[in-house]
Amino acid sequence: MYVFLPSTIPALARMLEEGRLEGAPLTAFAADPGPGEDTEEAEYEAMYAAAEESLALLAADPDAPRRRVVLAANMPDHVVEREGRAEEGVARVRVTGTVPYKKLASAHVDDAAAAEDVADAVRDPSSDAVEDHELMWFAVQELRYLVREA
Repeated sequence: MYVFLPSTIPALARMLEEGRLEGAPLTAFAADPGPGEDTEEAEYEAMYAAAEESLALLAADPDAPRRRVVLAANMPDHVVEREGRAEEGVARVRVTGTVPYKKLASAHVDDAAAAEDVADAVRDPSSDAVEDHELMWFAVQELRYLVREA
């Protein structure tokens, strides 16, 4: 199952160092389009649901760079559990096992220029400060450079 995991730059750095993301169960989001709904649109919504959850992780880590991070991973179905009904084509799920580096498909991260707006959204989760910022796509092989630059 293709899942979107909320994260932060320091958590991504730890994953790259350790070769895995631990802390099961991990909150994630998955596309769950209804009949006739667009799968690609549902994946986009799932990614931004994870980005929203990334704000809570940033609030818990005041030293983390103020950039939302979403990790996309292909996980075996047996380690992914639903947490209730899907809403608007997005299911909140739990990943009950470790996420190995080799299961990562990509990462989606705010541009550094979004940091001030992300910081505003962390301080006030009801704000729409990050609404105009699109996450940038990074291939797995680019992640080490991303972490160094952050």
